[in-house]
Amino acid sequence: MNKDESIRFATKYLEDLLSFFGINVAVDSTLDDEVIQLSIPSTSMNSLLIGKEANNLRALQHVVSMALTCHEAELTRVNVDVADYKRQRADRIAEQAEKWIREVRATGKTKIVNLNAADRRVVHKVAQDYSDIVTHSEGEGKERQLYLEKKSLD
Repeated sequence: MNKDESIRFATKYLEDLLSFFGINVAVDSTLDDEVIQLSIPSTSMNSLLIGKEANNLRALQHVVSMALTCHEAELTRVNVDVADYKRQRADRIAEQAEKWIREVRATGKTKIVNLNAADRRVVHKVAQDYSDIVTHSEGEGKERQLYLEKKSLD
């Protein structure tokens, strides 16, 4: 299945899955950097769809991605968002990253934070705008931590 078919399939698959749970909405879909972006509009079921620590949202993504893989789709990477939850969270994390960067600049001390992979990506991206700040991650799985520190003047 080509890219356009992959997007249509993923959209319909997610709509059918939501319909099974009594949520009848039109899912908006776009393609961004070879990732199918699926956006579920706000409903009274937002908290159920998102779940604790966005676990249900990640599960929806996984199910749609696996369906695409099983159908040998050209595109299999999927990002599912509900009522702009992820975008709003990324905005909050970006604001927090700015505060952490100011703190590291002021104190010179390395800041170590525990974040999930998506949140770490946001902080890495924000830190790229600062020539005097460097970030990296260490550890495995849930123990992985993000380090923000001043760039050494070698």
